[in-house]
Amino acid sequence: MSSVISSIALDAADPRRLAEFWTQALGYRIEETNDADVISLVGTDGVGPDIDIIPVPEGKTVKNRLHLDLRASEGSTQAQEVDRLLSLGAARIDVGQGSEVDWVVLADPEGNEFCVLSRSAEEVAQG
Repeated sequence: MSSVISSIALDAADPRRLAEFWTQALGYRIEETNDADVISLVGTDGVGPDIDIIPVPEGKTVKNRLHLDLRASEGSTQAQEVDRLLSLGAARIDVGQGSEVDWVVLADPEGNEFCVLSRSAEEVAQG
């Protein structure tokens, strides 16, 4: 028997702003919850774990120990996806990744790092 990921929890000083970013970035929607303080995001197509955004009084101060890796959906390039995420409020950041990597490191409006991966050669060949 094994566990499955039920949800990912993100702390936020501005939960509404962070929810706005991630709903647009992932195509998620806000789900009503019984906890008035927590904003729960769910995939509109039922794919992917829920994301719970939890209000905290302090801002982020150190590098994440866990981060999300995103990949552009079919029909979009990595560069197009990075540009789209930047327009939503993400920022390019350097966490020591160097210039030889094939992913781009960004941070959401609260400073949480995430990566945008390039599509694999197999995915590009498939369309």
